[in-house]
Amino acid sequence: METLLLWLFYISSFYAFIPGIISRLFGYRVFRKGTGGQEFALTFDDGPDPQYTPRLLDLLNKHGAKATFFVVGSHAEKHPELIRRMHAEGHLIGIHNYIHKSNWLMRPSTVRKQIERTQDIIYGITGERSTYYRPPWGIVNLFDFSKRRQVKIVLWSAMFGDWRKKLGAERLTEKMLARLNPGEVMLLHDCGMTLGADPEAPEYMLSALERTLEEAGIRGLRSIRVDDMIKAAEKSPLSRMSFGRRLLVGVWLIWERCFHHMFRLRTVTPNLPFLHYRLREYQGKTVTLDRGMALNKGDRIIEIHVDNRQLFEFGMQSRSAAQLAIRIIRRMDRDLPVLAGIVARDESLAEAKALYGVSMINRGPEKFGFAVKDLPEGLFARLTKFYLRILLSVIHPAGGARLKERSEALVPKIIAMPVSQLLDTYGQRCAGTKLRKHQDAAAVLEDDLTDEELPGAHAH
Repeated sequence: METLLLWLFYISSFYAFIPGIISRLFGYRVFRKGTGGQEFALTFDDGPDPQYTPRLLDLLNKHGAKATFFVVGSHAEKHPELIRRMHAEGHLIGIHNYIHKSNWLMRPSTVRKQIERTQDIIYGITGERSTYYRPPWGIVNLFDFSKRRQVKIVLWSAMFGDWRKKLGAERLTEKMLARLNPGEVMLLHDCGMTLGADPEAPEYMLSALERTLEEAGIRGLRSIRVDDMIKAAEKSPLSRMSFGRRLLVGVWLIWERCFHHMFRLRTVTPNLPFLHYRLREYQGKTVTLDRGMALNKGDRIIEIHVDNRQLFEFGMQSRSAAQLAIRIIRRMDRDLPVLAGIVARDESLAEAKALYGVSMINRGPEKFGFAVKDLPEGLFARLTKFYLRILLSVIHPAGGARLKERSEALVPKIIAMPVSQLLDTYGQRCAGTKLRKHQDAAAVLEDDLTDEELPGAHAH
């Protein structure tokens, strides 16, 4: 009996669990997220629903937004008028099986019939065959990968739990706004009749979505169909990335999330993360800062980290190191005044001696007021250099080739700034004078950058 159970475990792992992990973590043979631009994708599962889908379509039309509907075939069969309206109003219609049942619980032939039956229903209503597929709950099995020539599997990058009414419109809005970024593929539901969902939940989703679309308009973001996002992504460097490099990026980003959790990093701008920070005691050798100040072992510092996921995305969107550097400069220029405001309002942060980080740079941070110092030789310096070289090979537009050029310049350095200087320089940015002064400094740096100089690439 134990042998039989063991074999069942092996088979189920090979058939279901391992493919699911590979697709979720590394995006293998599935589409999960777009890149760059000012576009994001709204996707809706489980419909159409006669009560909520018409209101959703009205809302999308009001804001000029396009979306992708992954419809359940049996629901589409009952409400063909809603499928016709989706199609007529320019939305993409995808497949979500004929019934909402996990692919792990069906044989490969049954899954194929579910897809084909739903595909035939969509074709019979719209005259077009759908080639985009989202398995229920996003659960893929081993044989789903073999359908690549017939359908494109689409998962998501942002899920909010909007099928539960206890989440409420306010909390759902907060979660959606926190993930309102270019390239995001948002998962929402326009039907609450699925097992485990609350029938009234789409009411709260519609309220949160309206506020999200209003904010998207303010930020200059727009919702597009998944197929348009895929076409744009296929033109990006990410689409040409080898599976080995994708694996490296996936593992690296998992480590990033673990690091943030372990060390309880806080984020300067949670809605669009770039700078993270934590308060701790300095443990290194004495470092001389500006204003005649020295940083000694035991002094309290605000340690800063650049968001590596953002660095990776910037790298994928940039055609050169100079363009990548300019993106980083602009984000630093935006986040440092916000950080100054946070520090000014938090007594424990304001009492810290310095803002501190480690970065692989040649020049750049000094334009923002940081002192740039050599990292003392030792095990920490060697490990940091090794880590940052891997990081740079991932985010740099030239990839690993960058490491072969001027490798002697790729050394980690300390960047530090007295907290008093942070507050003086950035605390009054809204006053105008210092804002213009700092913008001029950033402009000089942009003009001065070459492909051999890359500010950023901060270590953990």
